Amino acid sequence: MLRQPLLVLARSERVKELVTRMPVSSGIVARYVPGEGTAQAVAATRGLAAAGLRASLDFLGEDTLDERQAEATVSAYLALLEQLVEAGLARHAEVSVKLSAIGQALPQVGRRAGLDNARTICLAARNAGTSVTIDMEDHTTTDRTLATLHELRKDYPETGAVLQAYLHRTEADCRALAHEGSRVRLCKGAYNEPANVAFQDRLEVDKAYVRCLKVLMSGQGYPMVATHDPRMIRIAGALATRFGRTPGDHEYQMLFGIRTDEQKRLAAAGHTVRVYVPYGQEWYGYLMRRLAERPSNLTFFLRSLVSRK
Repeated sequence: MLRQPLLVLARSERVKELVTRMPVSSGIVARYVPGEGTAQAVAATRGLAAAGLRASLDFLGEDTLDERQAEATVSAYLALLEQLVEAGLARHAEVSVKLSAIGQALPQVGRRAGLDNARTICLAARNAGTSVTIDMEDHTTTDRTLATLHELRKDYPETGAVLQAYLHRTEADCRALAHEGSRVRLCKGAYNEPANVAFQDRLEVDKAYVRCLKVLMSGQGYPMVATHDPRMIRIAGALATRFGRTPGDHEYQMLFGIRTDEQKRLAAAGHTVRVYVPYGQEWYGYLMRRLAERPSNLTFFLRSLVSRK
């Protein structure tokens, strides 16, 4: 019942202003975001690597309409990659990039700016010995994101894609991307999408996720199974066995701070497990989407809003 209101709040500037001024950094925010700076992101990666886990690092921010902000985001990724190399952690991490954070939403020049900036990050990632995954955003950007991905893969075929199973179109997108060399992260989806483009019922979303998993597991690419759902993890394992996959040709992905015991269990069983690590000052929208997925945390969150450091 709380999911839709929380997703609406995720885009409320008024609520965002209130929340970001309150002392929540020592509360629920720290559960999901290890910090605001590059040093904290690198430290989180080091801790994950020590536990046998890999990282996908996301400098938080989206819907950027300021060219300087887009450039600052690119610079943040370049600094992150440099520090990962210096720390000897680049092989344990990749970076996840939202195109709207690096210029895709800029008036008139957005398509070109987003692509050029993404190329800059992809080149830096390759030089660091790692790769980029292009995050998916709300459904209005899906075609632009996939078009940019197509262009990037001409020079950087290792670039990963993200697909959201709750969109009606995603099974077809999976078929188009399930080719050799293609890395695809499949998640359920976390945006507030209308019924004409996305499944609304949880059971229907689960069914769509399984259909998409079958396409990816039976294809020639590298599926990245992004879920915390124990049932989906079991189904993914069964499908991997059915289609003759081994632990080295697919991976599991989970969010920082969620089901850490399961992350370690899968890694101990020989699977590649990658943890999505968001960092930066723009944590509000990300946090609200996490709360929408786990509304039981709302009481803890509201309590932290009125607490003192």
